[in-house]
Amino acid sequence: MAEQQAGAEDRKPPSDEARSAFSPPEGVEQPAPPEEDAPTSEFALPAGVPEPEPVTEQPASAFAPPSTYSAREAPSALITTAGLPLVRLSKDAPWQDRMRTMLRMPVGERPVPESPQRSDETGPAVPRVLDLTLRIGELLLAGGEGAEDVEAAMFAICRSYGLDRCEPTVTFTLLSITHQPSLVEDPVTANRTVRRRGTDYTRLAAVHRLVTDMTNAEEHDVSLEEAYRRLAEIRRNRHPYPGWVLTTAAGGLAGAASVLVGGGVTVFLVAAAGAILGDRLAWLCAARGLPEFYQFVVAAMPPAAMGVALSLLGWDLRPSAVITGGLFALIPGRALVAAVQDGLTGFYITASARLLEVAYFFVAIVIGVLTVLYGGLQVDAKLNPEGALSPIERPVVQTLASMVLCLTFAVLLQQERSTVWIATVNGGIAWVIYASIAVTAKGSPIMATAVAAGLVGLFGQLLARYRNTSALPYVTAAIGPLLPGSATYFGVLAIAQNHRDVGLASIAKAAALAMAIAIGVNLGSEMSRMFLKAPGAEARRAAKRTRGF
Repeated sequence: MAEQQAGAEDRKPPSDEARSAFSPPEGVEQPAPPEEDAPTSEFALPAGVPEPEPVTEQPASAFAPPSTYSAREAPSALITTAGLPLVRLSKDAPWQDRMRTMLRMPVGERPVPESPQRSDETGPAVPRVLDLTLRIGELLLAGGEGAEDVEAAMFAICRSYGLDRCEPTVTFTLLSITHQPSLVEDPVTANRTVRRRGTDYTRLAAVHRLVTDMTNAEEHDVSLEEAYRRLAEIRRNRHPYPGWVLTTAAGGLAGAASVLVGGGVTVFLVAAAGAILGDRLAWLCAARGLPEFYQFVVAAMPPAAMGVALSLLGWDLRPSAVITGGLFALIPGRALVAAVQDGLTGFYITASARLLEVAYFFVAIVIGVLTVLYGGLQVDAKLNPEGALSPIERPVVQTLASMVLCLTFAVLLQQERSTVWIATVNGGIAWVIYASIAVTAKGSPIMATAVAAGLVGLFGQLLARYRNTSALPYVTAAIGPLLPGSATYFGVLAIAQNHRDVGLASIAKAAALAMAIAIGVNLGSEMSRMFLKAPGAEARRAAKRTRGF
């Protein structure tokens, strides 16, 4: 009886808690239990596929090529944006425009790198090419070229020797360039510090000719050794003008500027004597190793002392014209134009450094002139700015004086003799345009200065592209008659007479005139490229950031 009850309990169906929803029903064959070593990944190889050979482990590196990489079968490293046409640069365009066009392109949109132009298949050593590039860039930057032009030259040199994947970087005192042979190789970087700066446009033109020959391999196959030899000759070449010619030119510049603001023959001679004395004192300070700040302070004192002396002697010879003429020879117009050009082209660090340099020089000039004027006022010197503000209209004399000013300015810049007369004519035309707007038409002096400077930049850039050289020799000397010497002097004089509001307003006007010169020159240079043959299929692009983001 007990056995029958136990069998009935065994046949009793299990409860719902004991039954799983996923268990197979009765009468269905139970599946075999899974093996513990069976793969469960969806990336497992299917049955019948042979196992791959084991790969030996290599040290991990960010620049190590993948195991499946082949240098011969590697795809092109150029990556372009879908839907954008590739730009093909014309060989007929000057190298300055071609390289500047490439620098302003995004890296992914640059043209396919061309094959090296040299006959040697292996090519020169990369460190030597980078060293040559930095040395040439140093000469260009020290000579006053803008940061964008220096980068364009460095980029052109690297591409001419087959180093296509190069990125130059230019700041006020440091040049750097990086070359990466491919996307899987380590980059090579070199840099050079610019410690000394000098003004020699003859050397600058020679460097431009060297870069032009290096980039034009079809006509001039310049090897690396030949480039080094020519660069050494450029460095060894002496200045085209002796020291006494430069000193005489400084006096002639100050004398011509004094005639430009109303002086006569006597004023010309007195202003020239003051500028010559200031130039010699500056050379003496430079020989003793004094910084340029103190050189400007010392150079600004003799012209101001000459004006104070004329006032004390009671001679009615417009002492303000003597002092203004001396200031024309000292105002750093070249550095100001380069600073504004760097700022407008996006090199803000270099532009800030150049503007700070200009500010230091301007403060030095103000300190030198202010010291002498304050001393003259203590001994009752009759310096009357109101009587000097009335200009004397002498169109022919002033036009000739402006041309003499540009001529002497070009000599001070150590220009080649073939470019001196062009800069002289360009400066005379600029003065005629300025006088026509500001004096004859009674227009705004700032607007007149900007228009005249714009035409100077336009003509200078066109002449430079016609001769395939730098635009600085045709532009820098031509802006000499437009420099704000009078506004600077009257501002300093008002401060010395305790009229600080008037003085600061006059100095602010001088700063506005200087900015008008710089912006006008840059705008004229940019406009000139509208008349030149475009180096690519379309005009070069610039960053568009006019919407606040």
